[in-house]
Amino acid sequence: MSGRDSQGPIDYRSAGVDTAEGARAVERIRAHVRATYRPEVIGDIGGFGGLFSAAKLKEMADPVLVSGTDGVGTKLKLAQLLDVHDTVGIDLVAMCANDILVSGAEPLFFLDYVAVGALDSARMEQIVAGIARGCEQAGCALIGGEMAEHPGTMEPGDYDLSGFCVGAVDRPKMITGESIAPGDVVLGLASSGLHSNGFSLVRKVLVEGHEDELGLPRVDLGGTTLGELLLTPTRIYVKSVLATLVAHPVKGMAHITGGGITENLDRVLPKRCDARVVRSAWKVPPVFGLVQEAAGIDDDAMYSTFNMGVGFALVLDAATAPAAAAKLRALGEQVSEIGEIVEGTGVVRYA
Repeated sequence: MSGRDSQGPIDYRSAGVDTAEGARAVERIRAHVRATYRPEVIGDIGGFGGLFSAAKLKEMADPVLVSGTDGVGTKLKLAQLLDVHDTVGIDLVAMCANDILVSGAEPLFFLDYVAVGALDSARMEQIVAGIARGCEQAGCALIGGEMAEHPGTMEPGDYDLSGFCVGAVDRPKMITGESIAPGDVVLGLASSGLHSNGFSLVRKVLVEGHEDELGLPRVDLGGTTLGELLLTPTRIYVKSVLATLVAHPVKGMAHITGGGITENLDRVLPKRCDARVVRSAWKVPPVFGLVQEAAGIDDDAMYSTFNMGVGFALVLDAATAPAAAAKLRALGEQVSEIGEIVEGTGVVRYA
């Protein structure tokens, strides 16, 4: 007699996939998803595909769709360690929405993919609630997604996130960086901290072996715990930047993610120009000093790994930069003039 016959029938649940818990999860996230809907959304959660009206694109002379996909990386391991799951969804949206914003695109809709070892509807609600808050901050609709159980390939408490964002921009209004020239000014918008990059290093030097200390309030952090500080979600710049673009001509923009200012601002520079960035032009948040001291690495390594307190950069003509900076501040951004454009070969250099 085979092993299967001796055990009786083996259904999907006994194999590790609980479809009933999946149905409960869908009901728990329904209100969060609906809260992100824009007028263009067609239908409701639960369809085979997300539907979104493209009628608005008719108002553009030459509509261009812009898409971006990303994840949260090993920051998720910290969220799982601390059992805090309602912020990493904001990180997920931010990584995608801020990326497509660089071209001047308005994010329209978002889809997520959540892979779990074992589905827990309460935890799933926390995760998706964070994604929905991120979508609200970015002004895009959460029109679909997937929750997938992977028993046997992931631990029961483990999960991974990925997302996909689609936006649109009128081609004549696209931000390309082609017109950037010597004499232009670089404005930096403050980050909320580490955002979602460099966490493999952060976990190694600040978390491993210090797990019991993550929940302790620290005087050097103003009473905040290190765990709370590290899980601070990525800032989403969409609404303030789009509002600024309406009135102020911007030549180029960069989302400062993995690789820091060194390896992101250069992506928008023409080959004839360098960005001369002045490190003393803005205040670097304390968390970066903690990482640098624990890791024992130099400034160049830090600035080519982390955002160092600048999460988004804009390049403008020197004559228009002050008014744009004032507009961004009025919309809630912390703005610093962090550098200038000089003749060069398309790289970032520091002063």
